[in-house]
Amino acid sequence: MKLITFAVPCYNSAAYMDHCIQTLLSAGPEAEIILVDDGSTDETPQKADEWAGQYPEIIRVIHQPNGGHGEGVNQGIRHAQGLYYKVVDSDDWLDEACLKTVMDRLRAFSRQDAPIDLVICNYVYEHVEDNTRHSVNYRTVFPKDRPFTWAEIGHFVPSQNLLMHSVIYRTQVLRDSGLELPKHTFYVDNIFVYQPLPYVHSLYYLDLDLYRYFIGRADQSVNEAVMIKRVDQQLRVTRLMMAKPDLFALPPEQKKLARYMKHYLAMMMCVSSVFCTLAGTAEARAKKRRLWEDLKKQDERLYRKFRYFYFSAVTDLPGRPGEAVTLGVYRLAQKLFKFN
Repeated sequence: MKLITFAVPCYNSAAYMDHCIQTLLSAGPEAEIILVDDGSTDETPQKADEWAGQYPEIIRVIHQPNGGHGEGVNQGIRHAQGLYYKVVDSDDWLDEACLKTVMDRLRAFSRQDAPIDLVICNYVYEHVEDNTRHSVNYRTVFPKDRPFTWAEIGHFVPSQNLLMHSVIYRTQVLRDSGLELPKHTFYVDNIFVYQPLPYVHSLYYLDLDLYRYFIGRADQSVNEAVMIKRVDQQLRVTRLMMAKPDLFALPPEQKKLARYMKHYLAMMMCVSSVFCTLAGTAEARAKKRRLWEDLKKQDERLYRKFRYFYFSAVTDLPGRPGEAVTLGVYRLAQKLFKFN
């Protein structure tokens, strides 16, 4: 068994995938790298095969018809031989010095009778437009450099949500959770992080800026114009997250986890509502109304919390004045946190 599997979904990534792969190779032969060529039409398939030819003991390639980012993640989980599993997008990379420390710690976990379920590290927004960086850490949320449980976590502020960039799951946790991401859908990284959390019983936080998240490319999925165009996919992901798990059925020892997951789902309601508002059409406004109606049908308790008590309430204010407030709050958050 390998110590960790890095899954790298690749779609027309030839221009930038080399840098990503080079940083992952610094993990050494205890790692495996699965390059999932998602029906690319550029030189990605050939590049992936060349990398596998150079490092046959480390790199494997899966060529598949186009299924979207989620199916790339799914393929990695199906074929992973690593005790741990991390997704690294092909335009991102890992800090090599931090990765060495992570590998040392994973090696220690692998010798335990019950290896840690979830390892968390910081991530860094690398903004291409103005050549600035912004690190997201969890120092106020998690104990550092020791195992802990959900009962010991602190309070998350909105900028500290766990994202795909910050998590390293034990592979079996992902499989036990029944995770299967939908095909041909963007923004499924939210499901990847969210759905398995109740299956996690032990956690470990390393205060390292491991993941480097490249942001600012015009065709990137988090580009504002792109997100407006793909709002239906954002709505789909939010609805899937509404459906499971039942946050009111989590056991008492996961009370703090349930609180965090409610805040995460409220954030997804915010994002979906804001981008419907940004679209500015009658059709988009109707989609936003249906989303909130669907939440009410799914779980009226969550609806009441999100509609009247959580920060998500500000994204569903009535009328054009309400929309102006919603967009003002969004622009302020965008300026403060530089998330797209």
